[in-house]
Amino acid sequence: MKNKTALIDGDSLIYYEMNKPTLEEALESLDGRLQQMFEQTESTHYMGFLTAGKCFRYAAAKSKPYKGNRKHGVKPYIFPAIKEYLRQHWGFTSVSELEADDLVSLHHKYDTVICSPDKDVLYQNAGMHYNYGKAEFVEVTEDEAITFLWKQMLMGDSGDGIQGIPKVGPKTADKWLANLETHKMPSFVLEKYVEFFGYVKGISKFAETFKLIYILKTKEDVWQETNCQESDLNIHLFEINKNQDDLWE
Repeated sequence: MKNKTALIDGDSLIYYEMNKPTLEEALESLDGRLQQMFEQTESTHYMGFLTAGKCFRYAAAKSKPYKGNRKHGVKPYIFPAIKEYLRQHWGFTSVSELEADDLVSLHHKYDTVICSPDKDVLYQNAGMHYNYGKAEFVEVTEDEAITFLWKQMLMGDSGDGIQGIPKVGPKTADKWLANLETHKMPSFVLEKYVEFFGYVKGISKFAETFKLIYILKTKEDVWQETNCQESDLNIHLFEINKNQDDLWE
């Protein structure tokens, strides 16, 4: 069997399990979800990622607070325990200033499979991915990944409180990009920003929105946006041992 590495977005794992009645039930369900993930993707190894603290996007957001539309109530008492369990038992890790989405995308290669229910990381990356929220595979071509990025640039992302061009929704964005070659999309979208906001504000808004929408995919991206060091990105690779109850060693 060829080696295949599952790249796991751990943030959503926590949210899926944090409302279980007890911590024991949450951890049992989490372990089962991971086992299913490994079996479905036929992975031999895995790397797990978490978001810790505020990423670089919070400082980049000037027009509106990044994720400012989300309700920040008190999380269930088992939330931190689940997160710590992923760190201590499964070896999940985080890197200052980066989100789990960035880390997953940064380590994505030909022999990896992205495991996440998040549309941003699934559809901004080309390849065969696994949506563990729906327990189904998602295949994305290079052109589809590029088109999805520029569609998001046009319409924004309401889930993260990111404004695109006002009154531009999915149908309008799809129509504008439908017959456009991917290499022409950046200039086309920039023109739309300038057309709506004016020259100076349009360029500024375009740059700000791109920083918020674009998921970092290379070390060069990371150096440009953060103060991370090379050593911060050397994430441990775990082997999946299917003969053990806890699946890792």
